[in-house]
Amino acid sequence: MPAKKSNAGGRVVGLFLSPRHGLAMKPHRQAQARENHGLEGDTHARPDSLRQVLLLESETLEEFGLAPGALKENIVTAGIRLAGLSAGTRLRIGDALLEVTIDCAPCVFVDSVQTGLREKIRGRRGTLARVVQSGAIRVGDPVGLLTL
Repeated sequence: MPAKKSNAGGRVVGLFLSPRHGLAMKPHRQAQARENHGLEGDTHARPDSLRQVLLLESETLEEFGLAPGALKENIVTAGIRLAGLSAGTRLRIGDALLEVTIDCAPCVFVDSVQTGLREKIRGRRGTLARVVQSGAIRVGDPVGLLTL
């Protein structure tokens, strides 16, 4: 049975890629998602990884006074709750289809961004996903939850 779009939805407000570990995330207006790989040009893109793409809600960034890209997220969304989505939940983002793998646990890096943030942001650090259908993702694109 094909997936159907639910009423819940948001939009992409930021796209970020880093060509190498340790480098700052760079903003982009568009990114190409590649099936079972991730976002082309991003250091985290690799086959069969649970962390091909990291999504984070802009509302979380705003609450903690953080700039988009500060927590190494690839896609910043607005108007849609992503934290806590079940593994296997699918998201249509622009032309691409992503599947939630797991919530992102805050790591030591998070405290280097803001002292004490690792504990404060627990459960809201972001949502990890893998790419199940290739396609372009652009700033402004809709983000929709899909249901079976």
